[in-house]
Amino acid sequence: MSKIIIIGNGIAGSTAARYIRKNSDHEITMISGETEYPFSRTALMYIYMGHMKFEHTKLYEDWFWAKNRINIVKEWVKNIDTSQKIIALSNSETIDYDKLIIATGSKPNKLGWPGQDLTGVQGLYHLQDLESMETATQQGIKKAVIVGGGLIGIEMAEMFHSRHIPVTMLVREKSFWDIVLPPEESAMINRHILANGIDLRLSEELLEIKGIDGTVSSIICKNSGEEIACEFVGLTVGVSPNIDFVKESGIATNRGIIANEYLETSAKDVYALGDCVELATPDPGRRPIEAVWYTGRLMGKAVAKSICDGPTKYDPGIWFNSAKFFDIEYQVYGDIPAKTPEHITSLYWQHQTENKAIRINYETASGVVTGFNLMGIRYRHAVCEKWIADKTNIETVIENLSIANFDPEFFEEYESTFVAMYNQKNGKSIKLKAKRKLSLVEQFLFG
Repeated sequence: MSKIIIIGNGIAGSTAARYIRKNSDHEITMISGETEYPFSRTALMYIYMGHMKFEHTKLYEDWFWAKNRINIVKEWVKNIDTSQKIIALSNSETIDYDKLIIATGSKPNKLGWPGQDLTGVQGLYHLQDLESMETATQQGIKKAVIVGGGLIGIEMAEMFHSRHIPVTMLVREKSFWDIVLPPEESAMINRHILANGIDLRLSEELLEIKGIDGTVSSIICKNSGEEIACEFVGLTVGVSPNIDFVKESGIATNRGIIANEYLETSAKDVYALGDCVELATPDPGRRPIEAVWYTGRLMGKAVAKSICDGPTKYDPGIWFNSAKFFDIEYQVYGDIPAKTPEHITSLYWQHQTENKAIRINYETASGVVTGFNLMGIRYRHAVCEKWIADKTNIETVIENLSIANFDPEFFEEYESTFVAMYNQKNGKSIKLKAKRKLSLVEQFLFG
């Protein structure tokens, strides 16, 4: 029996703990200074908006961890001695290990702006960020400025909007999140942000944050030179691996902790998971650092299997992400680049009056489907993933598109309109198969 220590209790670390316990009798200890028990980080915004309480965001009841013999230590890690296999905690205590898993997640980026350390200037990643945001709100925020777009930026905008606090967003790009979204979807989000009363400033950056008595009082826009009075500045220009204490341990790092295909680090018996990992040899078309929920979960399972059953390579599967832009649901399956490559045909349909859109990409020469983008419409993850994995032809996908639709009964469906668009563009007469209940075999295959 080995002594397993896990630093970090996010989705990656907690998944590793669960699967190691499920498949072994190893001694497991999970360490985190952020919270005692794991919680859903993506739900932080709903606590602020009053939709949930913190206890509702916990992954399991508090008793789950003790019942499953997973020890919990609420403390920050100070450093790691990999030669002696000892972890030093900030309370001066030490813990030894046989195998170590580092799953310390991310931290919000600060890019060296003057005034970035003033009170009232922060990102949104940890529970402590939410708590300080709530404290600032209670003390009185007449105006908030958010620097950066992306998913965290729009979440923070929605949070303040729910409390009727005016928000200005400074987005460096010409269109919202246009490094990820194709032009049509990006333009849709621009319109939706403005329609919700957010002061969206595209092609604008932060120059300086000003303060009075150590607290933020205004910001200066870099391009216009305008000064905007505010009591809060949200820094949402991305995140970076939370590895400062790891750099002093002798474990090889770059932007993140460098790990091989087995998620092993340069130190013997030390693994790294989740947002803090930088893969030395990522799969083609994938980034070396992928700070998303589902990859952290897959990494946790892979390392648990390595520890319990023997070396297991990490397989990231087919790219997937989902989010909400206020009330527009967004899903992406597979490869949907912001700029469509020459060898790819991109089919795009958008509702004339509603914020709904379907995009399907496929290889022009072979007809093989490569990705799906959905705005305001939900498709089944397993169905889209299987079509991509099986290299399904676009026309087979088109005629079976109703299988993918996940919207509840009596909701309006748009697949027939999408098929008609394809037929018109390509001189085809493909007919959409009627929506039906999935067979038992299909339920097994598609989930």
